[in-house]
Amino acid sequence: MKKLTKTAVSLSENLMGFIDDSPTPFHAVQNMSTVLKLAGFEELKEKEQWEIKPGNRYFVTREDASIAAWITGSHSPARHGFRIVGAHTDSPNLKIKPNPDIQKEDYQQLGVEVYGGVLLSSWADRDLSLAGRVITTDKNNKTLRKLFLKVDRAVLRIPLLCVHLNRDVNTLGLILNPQKHLAPVFGLKSKVEDPLRRFLSKELKTEPDQIVDYDLSLYDVQKSNFLGLSEEFVAAPRLDNLFSCFCGLEALLALNQKKQPFQKTCMMVAFDNEEIGSLTTQGARSSFLKGIINRINHSFSDGPSQAYERSLASSVFLSADMAHALHPNYPERHDPQHFPRINGGPVIKINAQGRYATSGYTSAAFQLICKRRRIPFQKFVNRTDLACGSTIGPFVASDLGIPSLDVGAAQLSMHSIREMCGSADAYYMIEAFKGFYEDA
Repeated sequence: MKKLTKTAVSLSENLMGFIDDSPTPFHAVQNMSTVLKLAGFEELKEKEQWEIKPGNRYFVTREDASIAAWITGSHSPARHGFRIVGAHTDSPNLKIKPNPDIQKEDYQQLGVEVYGGVLLSSWADRDLSLAGRVITTDKNNKTLRKLFLKVDRAVLRIPLLCVHLNRDVNTLGLILNPQKHLAPVFGLKSKVEDPLRRFLSKELKTEPDQIVDYDLSLYDVQKSNFLGLSEEFVAAPRLDNLFSCFCGLEALLALNQKKQPFQKTCMMVAFDNEEIGSLTTQGARSSFLKGIINRINHSFSDGPSQAYERSLASSVFLSADMAHALHPNYPERHDPQHFPRINGGPVIKINAQGRYATSGYTSAAFQLICKRRRIPFQKFVNRTDLACGSTIGPFVASDLGIPSLDVGAAQLSMHSIREMCGSADAYYMIEAFKGFYEDA
């Protein structure tokens, strides 16, 4: 591998910082919002009237967990359309149950529920903590408020059974029952009533009886870092899919720094709940993106009739999610003609059953972008005898009728608590997204 450029190293360092600061979708959206405001993007609220002007920059959030940001084109989208990079803010994890406090065999534990396709064994014997959103009320129980929590120290652990009491574990394999084996240890048995609620009240500096509800997840407190002989890898949690959120945002911010106006409207959108099917208020199958596109079209009062439909037909959607890198210990799990490699550039993802949104035409258009900018690219097709995962791409493509494709960076350990990708691939992906905005 060639030596990493200073730009690639810097981008990977920024990526790791973003991931470490974003243990949940709520934090990811908060952090992206802060960056956008500093870059001059105006925040809009869905419940308010929008006054969108050509050339101006805006962003909007939904349910604190999904976000869309865009630079409005100088011309009506009916004429030049949208260029949209889409990603998702959520990652597989373990969520705290509503009545979580468990006292068992002198231990205090918390009940958890599996969110998404978690690689369960990777969550065991890790130093874990809590993060998410807590809903509290005032002392008069009249007003609700949302507080965002990130406990920066380890407070939980899911201990595995020792090999002495499970002699066959290394030959028959580790089997974890989600209900019986995943409840993390929170402490020794306590006489304190509602220990989690009391813990949260101390962290948030509020009274226990003011905590009404919460959306909390476990996360690994170990920081992201470089890995490898030449630091050619990034080891981090939630690469799927905060990597794509980071790259999409960086590309839009780079476009924002250019002085010349763009005729088309360029957007980055990141949805929550992709890992559980996107059928939520803030998911890719919701009205979030459709409503934004409709409002932007309405802002061009002199636009032609049927502007909404024409804008969709003139648009392109790029679904950005991670891709499966060739695993050195399991090469047989890949199609022999399609071996995506780490630091090999963006991976174009293709599936004959429509699990990815890529067509021959959208793939060709993306390849031209990469060739013009001298960005390496790869293609991925699943083994024909293995089921293929999916992304937000097919949902957006079918719902809105926008020509679409699926692209991702190659990674190992997908859906593990700690994943692995290439140090150069953030640079390659951002450059490809910049080309998509400017050239597609």
